[in-house]
Amino acid sequence: MLDVLYIDAEAIVVDKPAGLPVDTPRDGSLSIENYLQSLTFGFQRWPLPVHRLDRDTSGCLLLARTPKAHKRYQQAFEQGLVDKRYLAVLDGVPEGEAGMIDLALAKTSSREAGWRMVASANGKPARTRWELLRTEGARALVAFMPETGRTHQIRVHAATGLGCPVAGDPVYGRAGPHGMLLHAAALGVPRPGKPAIEATAPMPGRFAETGFAP
Repeated sequence: MLDVLYIDAEAIVVDKPAGLPVDTPRDGSLSIENYLQSLTFGFQRWPLPVHRLDRDTSGCLLLARTPKAHKRYQQAFEQGLVDKRYLAVLDGVPEGEAGMIDLALAKTSSREAGWRMVASANGKPARTRWELLRTEGARALVAFMPETGRTHQIRVHAATGLGCPVAGDPVYGRAGPHGMLLHAAALGVPRPGKPAIEATAPMPGRFAETGFAP
């Protein structure tokens, strides 16, 4: 079972472990989809993921329990109405204590390196607020609050915008023994006429193992 952080008649927020993809991989290995039947809690319909987290990103993942709720929540994400807070350990210490990264992103691919996202003036707009929380030697714990939801947005903005890739990122930085240190720590989804969905996911143990205990 996945840890449930929030539940009501319309929504469930689970704490997705790092290493577990949201969609079923081509090799047929486990994904969030394998857990949906166990998250019905008396409903006939299986809940459905509203958004995506990278396989190696842990933390808050929103599931909708009805088709109408799924459509409304997807629209909230698309309209930039959802509050998202991520924590990341960075290889390096960024200059300054806070700021806004405004770098448009585009997808590129090659036969040798595969695909990745890159900063590009011709890409889609991408904005991320950030705040330096702590430093330990040559690494920093940073909070990221993305205002848009592009693929790999935080990972590229950290590596290119701040010059400090997420620790353990095998694509935009370098792999490490603790995996990629990126965690979706908090999620807030407004609902007109109803209380907002609010959930927080505790910092995972792999952060403490690198010197950044809560």
